[in-house]
Amino acid sequence: MTGTELAQDSVSRKAKRGLQRMLGHKRLGPWGVFFKGFVQHPVMVGSIIPSSRFTIDKMLGPVDWNRCKLFVEYGPGVGTFCQPVLDKLPRDGALIVIDTNPLYIDYLKKTITDGRFSAVLGSAADVEAIIAAHGHDGADYVLSGLPFSTLPEGVGPAIVDATHKVLRPGGAFLVYQFSAKARDFMARRFARISSGFEALNVLPCKLFWGWKDEAPVAAEAVPAKALETAAV
Repeated sequence: MTGTELAQDSVSRKAKRGLQRMLGHKRLGPWGVFFKGFVQHPVMVGSIIPSSRFTIDKMLGPVDWNRCKLFVEYGPGVGTFCQPVLDKLPRDGALIVIDTNPLYIDYLKKTITDGRFSAVLGSAADVEAIIAAHGHDGADYVLSGLPFSTLPEGVGPAIVDATHKVLRPGGAFLVYQFSAKARDFMARRFARISSGFEALNVLPCKLFWGWKDEAPVAAEAVPAKALETAAV
Protein backbone atom coordinates (compact mmCIF):
# COMPACT_ATOMS: atom_id res chain seq x y z
CA MET A 1 0.00 0.00 0.00
CA THR A 2 1.41 3.40 -0.98
CA GLY A 3 1.85 6.33 1.39
CA THR A 4 -1.16 8.08 -0.13
CA GLU A 5 -3.31 4.97 0.28
CA LEU A 6 -2.16 4.60 3.90
CA ALA A 7 -3.10 8.22 4.60
CA GLN A 8 -6.51 7.78 2.97
CA ASP A 9 -7.11 4.58 4.95
CA SER A 10 -6.20 6.38 8.20
CA VAL A 11 -8.62 9.23 7.44
CA SER A 12 -11.33 6.69 6.58
CA ARG A 13 -10.87 4.83 9.87
CA LYS A 14 -10.97 8.08 11.84
CA ALA A 15 -14.16 9.12 10.05
CA LYS A 16 -15.77 5.78 10.86
CA ARG A 17 -14.83 6.08 14.54
CA GLY A 18 -16.24 9.61 14.62
CA LEU A 19 -19.49 8.41 13.04
CA GLN A 20 -19.75 5.54 15.51
CA ARG A 21 -19.30 7.93 18.46
CA MET A 22 -21.92 10.29 17.06
CA LEU A 23 -24.42 7.48 16.49
CA GLY A 24 -23.66 6.14 19.94
CA HIS A 25 -24.55 9.52 21.48
CA LYS A 26 -27.77 9.66 19.48
CA ARG A 27 -28.77 6.18 20.63
CA LEU A 28 -28.08 6.96 24.27
CA GLY A 29 -29.62 10.43 24.32
CA PRO A 30 -28.52 13.08 26.85
CA TRP A 31 -29.78 11.18 29.90
CA GLY A 32 -28.06 8.00 28.75
CA VAL A 33 -24.78 9.83 28.17
CA PHE A 34 -25.08 11.53 31.57
CA PHE A 35 -25.70 8.21 33.34
CA LYS A 36 -22.80 6.56 31.50
CA GLY A 37 -20.53 9.40 32.65
CA PHE A 38 -21.72 8.95 36.23
CA VAL A 39 -20.96 5.22 36.11
CA GLN A 40 -17.48 5.95 34.78
CA HIS A 41 -16.62 8.72 37.26
CA PRO A 42 -19.16 8.85 40.16
CA VAL A 43 -16.81 10.85 42.40
CA MET A 44 -16.55 13.64 39.82
CA VAL A 45 -20.20 13.71 38.74
CA GLY A 46 -22.04 13.25 42.03
CA SER A 47 -25.51 12.58 40.55
CA ILE A 48 -27.21 10.14 38.22
CA ILE A 49 -29.82 12.69 37.04
CA PRO A 50 -29.25 16.16 35.52
CA SER A 51 -30.48 19.23 37.42
CA SER A 52 -34.15 20.23 37.17
CA ARG A 53 -35.33 23.37 35.38
CA PHE A 54 -36.30 24.76 38.78
CA THR A 55 -32.70 24.47 39.98
CA ILE A 56 -31.44 26.04 36.75
CA ASP A 57 -33.81 29.02 37.00
CA LYS A 58 -33.06 29.67 40.68
CA MET A 59 -29.31 29.20 40.30
CA LEU A 60 -29.06 31.64 37.39
CA GLY A 61 -31.56 34.12 38.83
CA PRO A 62 -29.04 36.53 40.43
CA VAL A 63 -26.84 36.78 37.30
CA ASP A 64 -26.59 40.28 35.78
CA TRP A 65 -26.54 39.22 32.13
CA ASN A 66 -25.95 42.75 30.86
CA ARG A 67 -22.47 42.76 32.40
CA CYS A 68 -21.60 39.16 31.59
CA LYS A 69 -18.87 38.82 28.97
CA LEU A 70 -17.56 35.44 30.08
CA PHE A 71 -19.49 32.69 31.86
CA VAL A 72 -17.59 29.56 32.91
CA GLU A 73 -19.04 26.24 34.02
CA TYR A 74 -17.28 23.36 35.78
CA GLY A 75 -18.67 19.88 35.26
CA PRO A 76 -21.27 20.67 32.57
CA GLY A 77 -22.22 17.03 32.07
CA VAL A 78 -24.47 16.86 28.99
CA GLY A 79 -25.12 20.61 28.98
CA THR A 80 -28.15 20.95 31.24
CA PHE A 81 -27.19 24.55 32.05
CA CYS A 82 -25.52 25.36 28.73
CA GLN A 83 -28.51 26.29 26.60
CA PRO A 84 -30.22 28.31 29.37
CA VAL A 85 -26.95 30.27 29.78
CA LEU A 86 -26.54 30.78 26.04
CA ASP A 87 -30.17 31.93 25.76
CA LYS A 88 -29.45 34.76 28.23
CA LEU A 89 -25.82 35.53 27.33
CA PRO A 90 -25.18 38.73 25.29
CA ARG A 91 -24.25 38.26 21.64
CA ASP A 92 -20.68 39.28 22.37
CA GLY A 93 -20.46 37.03 25.43
CA ALA A 94 -18.80 33.64 25.73
CA LEU A 95 -19.44 30.39 27.58
CA ILE A 96 -16.54 28.08 28.41
CA VAL A 97 -17.27 24.72 30.04
CA ILE A 98 -14.60 22.55 31.63
CA ASP A 99 -14.84 18.84 32.38
CA THR A 100 -12.39 16.02 33.05
CA ASN A 101 -14.64 13.44 31.35
CA PRO A 102 -13.94 13.15 27.60
CA LEU A 103 -17.34 11.51 27.11
CA TYR A 104 -19.12 14.72 28.11
CA ILE A 105 -16.77 17.03 26.22
CA ASP A 106 -17.13 14.94 23.07
CA TYR A 107 -20.93 14.98 23.41
CA LEU A 108 -21.10 18.75 23.96
CA LYS A 109 -18.86 19.53 21.00
CA LYS A 110 -21.17 17.50 18.77
CA THR A 111 -24.48 18.84 20.09
CA ILE A 112 -23.86 22.56 20.75
CA THR A 113 -22.93 24.58 17.69
CA ASP A 114 -23.25 28.12 19.10
CA GLY A 115 -20.15 30.15 18.18
CA ARG A 116 -19.99 31.59 21.69
CA PHE A 117 -19.53 28.13 23.20
CA SER A 118 -16.28 26.27 23.95
CA ALA A 119 -15.93 22.88 25.65
CA VAL A 120 -12.55 22.10 27.22
CA LEU A 121 -11.22 18.79 28.51
CA GLY A 122 -9.32 19.71 31.65
CA SER A 123 -9.39 20.50 35.35
CA ALA A 124 -11.32 23.37 36.92
CA ALA A 125 -8.19 24.07 38.97
CA ASP A 126 -6.56 25.21 35.70
CA VAL A 127 -9.32 27.69 34.87
CA GLU A 128 -6.95 30.66 34.69
CA ALA A 129 -4.79 29.07 31.99
CA ILE A 130 -7.85 27.75 30.14
CA ILE A 131 -9.64 31.09 29.84
CA ALA A 132 -6.38 32.85 28.96
CA ALA A 133 -5.91 30.37 26.10
CA HIS A 134 -9.32 31.51 24.83
CA GLY A 135 -8.35 35.18 24.96
CA HIS A 136 -9.93 36.21 28.28
CA ASP A 137 -8.33 37.86 31.29
CA GLY A 138 -11.16 37.11 33.72
CA ALA A 139 -14.65 35.68 34.16
CA ASP A 140 -17.83 37.37 35.35
CA TYR A 141 -19.53 34.24 36.67
CA VAL A 142 -18.40 30.70 37.35
CA LEU A 143 -20.93 27.89 37.86
CA SER A 144 -20.11 24.55 39.45
CA GLY A 145 -21.99 21.37 40.18
CA LEU A 146 -18.85 19.46 41.14
CA PRO A 147 -19.30 17.41 44.34
CA PHE A 148 -16.78 19.22 46.56
CA SER A 149 -17.27 16.82 49.48
CA THR A 150 -16.11 13.80 47.44
CA LEU A 151 -13.35 15.35 45.34
CA PRO A 152 -9.80 14.05 45.93
CA GLU A 153 -8.01 15.75 48.82
CA GLY A 154 -6.72 19.21 47.93
CA VAL A 155 -8.69 19.52 44.69
CA GLY A 156 -11.64 21.41 46.21
CA PRO A 157 -9.51 24.15 47.81
CA ALA A 158 -7.44 24.49 44.62
CA ILE A 159 -10.60 25.01 42.56
CA VAL A 160 -11.97 27.63 44.94
CA ASP A 161 -8.64 29.50 45.00
CA ALA A 162 -8.38 29.48 41.21
CA THR A 163 -12.00 30.56 40.82
CA HIS A 164 -11.68 33.52 43.15
CA LYS A 165 -8.56 34.60 41.29
CA VAL A 166 -10.18 34.61 37.82
CA LEU A 167 -13.45 36.27 38.86
CA ARG A 168 -13.76 39.94 38.06
CA PRO A 169 -14.89 42.28 40.88
CA GLY A 170 -18.66 42.17 41.09
CA GLY A 171 -18.78 38.58 39.82
CA ALA A 172 -19.86 35.43 41.62
CA PHE A 173 -19.12 31.74 42.09
CA LEU A 174 -22.41 29.84 41.68
CA VAL A 175 -22.47 26.40 43.33
CA TYR A 176 -25.24 23.82 43.57
CA GLN A 177 -24.74 20.75 45.76
CA PHE A 178 -26.50 18.06 47.75
CA SER A 179 -24.24 18.78 50.72
CA ALA A 180 -23.81 22.03 52.66
CA LYS A 181 -20.06 21.28 52.93
CA ALA A 182 -19.55 23.19 49.69
CA ARG A 183 -20.09 26.40 51.63
CA ASP A 184 -17.10 25.57 53.85
CA PHE A 185 -14.87 25.28 50.79
CA MET A 186 -16.21 28.56 49.37
CA ALA A 187 -15.69 30.40 52.66
CA ARG A 188 -11.92 30.01 52.17
CA ARG A 189 -12.02 32.89 49.69
CA PHE A 190 -15.51 34.38 49.60
CA ALA A 191 -16.46 36.66 52.49
CA ARG A 192 -20.06 37.06 51.34
CA ILE A 193 -22.04 33.94 50.49
CA SER A 194 -25.76 33.89 49.75
CA SER A 195 -27.62 30.61 50.11
CA GLY A 196 -30.80 28.99 48.86
CA PHE A 197 -32.57 25.67 48.45
CA GLU A 198 -34.48 23.91 45.68
CA ALA A 199 -36.75 21.05 46.71
CA LEU A 200 -37.91 20.29 43.15
CA ASN A 201 -34.72 18.52 42.18
CA VAL A 202 -33.51 14.92 42.46
CA LEU A 203 -32.11 15.08 45.10
CA PRO A 204 -33.21 18.37 46.75
CA CYS A 205 -30.42 20.83 46.10
CA LYS A 206 -28.52 23.41 48.15
CA LEU A 207 -27.55 26.57 46.30
CA PHE A 208 -24.74 29.01 47.06
CA TRP A 209 -23.55 32.27 45.50
CA GLY A 210 -20.09 33.44 46.56
CA TRP A 211 -19.71 37.12 45.68
CA LYS A 212 -16.43 38.80 44.80
CA ASP A 213 -17.33 42.32 45.90
CA GLU A 214 -15.76 45.33 44.24
CA ALA A 215 -14.71 46.47 47.72
CA PRO A 216 -14.49 44.55 51.02
CA VAL A 217 -17.90 44.29 52.67
CA ALA A 218 -18.28 44.61 56.44
CA ALA A 219 -20.21 41.76 58.00
CA GLU A 220 -22.92 44.09 59.29
CA ALA A 221 -23.46 45.45 55.77
CA VAL A 222 -24.40 42.05 54.37
CA PRO A 223 -28.15 41.38 54.29
CA ALA A 224 -29.18 38.86 56.93
CA LYS A 225 -30.77 36.63 54.27
CA ALA A 226 -27.45 36.36 52.46
CA LEU A 227 -25.77 35.02 55.59
CA GLU A 228 -28.56 32.62 56.50
CA THR A 229 -27.44 29.01 56.57
CA ALA A 230 -30.20 27.43 58.66
CA ALA A 231 -32.14 26.39 55.56
CA VAL A 232 -29.14 24.57 54.13
